[in-house]
Amino acid sequence: MKIIGINGSPRKKGNTAALLEKALEGASSMGADTEMVHLYDLSFKGCTSCFACKLRNGTDYGKCAMKDDLTPVLEKIGKCHALVLGSPVFFGDVTGEMRSFMERLFFPNLAYSRNYRSIFPGKLKTAFIYTMNVKEEAMKERGYDKWTGKNESLMKWFFGHCESLFSFNTLQFDDYSLYVSEMFDPEEKMEQHQKVFPLDLEASLELGKRLAGND
Repeated sequence: MKIIGINGSPRKKGNTAALLEKALEGASSMGADTEMVHLYDLSFKGCTSCFACKLRNGTDYGKCAMKDDLTPVLEKIGKCHALVLGSPVFFGDVTGEMRSFMERLFFPNLAYSRNYRSIFPGKLKTAFIYTMNVKEEAMKERGYDKWTGKNESLMKWFFGHCESLFSFNTLQFDDYSLYVSEMFDPEEKMEQHQKVFPLDLEASLELGKRLAGND
């Protein structure tokens, strides 16, 4: 059983990476073989609309024809048991690297048949972990839940399963006094990190266990 985590954050030791690592730890405790991929370590592009993945009787039909650092990752995903994506929220969306990854993941598995259909072979358990600097109420006020819901719907449509985990009001700096950041309350941020973030980590651990389950 193979489970892959995709870190869409530029930080390897930040909030997103910590939650992903915890999810993989949970999967490992269930006997899964796990791997973390840091997108910012890779040299790759988003979809270039070459349409090789749509070419009738083409050698690359149903798979991305681009050859770069993402190619072996996509090949592994095609054979794994579960996939968990993680990204911080930048300007109301996932990071650019995560978006480019999602284009390359989704488009080859989309058949231009009548009414569209997914041609991903089999089923794949998936999850999405989001970290953000805003509180839960602000997420809803700003409509973040609409695009996160869309991401979940797409993952379910392509692969058959998805669930989402959210970590709010995350700690960005160890010392807020060093940065222009008056809009934030450092004490409140630290309290959130000390009291709530551990609960998010525990939820991520349980998420990993579910992904590694046989149901």
